[in-house]
Amino acid sequence: MFKQVVLVRMDLKLSPGKLAAQCGHGFVEAFVKADDKVKKKWLSEGAKKVVLKVPDERSLKMFFSEAQVQGLPCSLICDAGHTELPPNTFTVVGLGPAEEERLDKLTGQLKML
Repeated sequence: MFKQVVLVRMDLKLSPGKLAAQCGHGFVEAFVKADDKVKKKWLSEGAKKVVLKVPDERSLKMFFSEAQVQGLPCSLICDAGHTELPPNTFTVVGLGPAEEERLDKLTGQLKML
């Protein structure tokens, strides 16, 4: 089974709309970096997505760096600052699609949003 994961910074206290938009950016940016065969498999299985919480920017960047080391499709989203946040605020990390086991090894200790 395949899935995608987005990690959200909890210290930002994003509004629901901003949170949804940032998660969307994370999912899409990571998706386009995935292998075409993985994309097709993930889509055929129902395109499972999970949103998990991280406490702060340091944690967000740590997970992004580790995902890069592991060769996972990943994206670190930086907000432009046009609405709620100052420019260049890192908000979410998108991971996958990838095998659930690989993502769970990296993020399995995190809580769902």
